[in-house]
Amino acid sequence: MPGSTPNRLAAACTLVLSVSLLLAPAALGKGAEVDLRVVGKGGKVLTERTVRTASTQVKTSSRAACFGKGSGGSGAKVTIAGDTAMGVLARASLTTGSIAPLLISDHFDFGLALCGVGGSIVSGEASWYLKIDHRALAVGGDQAKVKPGQEVLWDLAPSYPYPDELVLQAPPKVSAGVPFGVRAFSYDEKGRRKPAAGVRIPGAAGLTGSDGRAVVTLNGPRRLGATKDGDIPAARVAVCVGRKCPGAA
Repeated sequence: MPGSTPNRLAAACTLVLSVSLLLAPAALGKGAEVDLRVVGKGGKVLTERTVRTASTQVKTSSRAACFGKGSGGSGAKVTIAGDTAMGVLARASLTTGSIAPLLISDHFDFGLALCGVGGSIVSGEASWYLKIDHRALAVGGDQAKVKPGQEVLWDLAPSYPYPDELVLQAPPKVSAGVPFGVRAFSYDEKGRRKPAAGVRIPGAAGLTGSDGRAVVTLNGPRRLGATKDGDIPAARVAVCVGRKCPGAA
């Protein structure tokens, strides 16, 4: 996180917690498409989907007390703008059971505090880490404007410093039983990319090398992922085998 602070609450507020109740005009028209990924406790991928943006009402919760005794929400409803990273998350939570409910508190003067997404709830030194197109943000979730086609990533990071984010490159179509090359990269908070060594990829003969490369063999269509202990898992890449392609995610 740019400008690290020893105070966990202040750090979390900088990244994701300040969601203004005085909403600015939306930068995205209603129904613009944004990609959303949410990675919860233990690196579990809670959702990878495309979201059509729209302002959304969310009920705050007394259970959202992860920042200390008495910090839970009032139970009032708040409206979150659809053209923000928090708005994308809120919109998706209406139809995606794995990321519902959102545990949000309106206890603080600076805005809303995000404590839980589905069953993944902040505890200890953890906090929700926000990136847009692989770059961390030094603004709150309501100020983090999103554009059509961008990727919004929310990750329940166990502590600071925050983990790198993995990205996998793979061909869209291959032949059954014929080895093909893939490559893994990692992105830091500033969006700087480098090859990722030691990454696990299904169907690969071994871990990626120092150049991030590995050789994979598939006999059927698959959505390939990439994982490494301590890093945020990569978004899955659809690989068709012959004329057969993976089903919907």
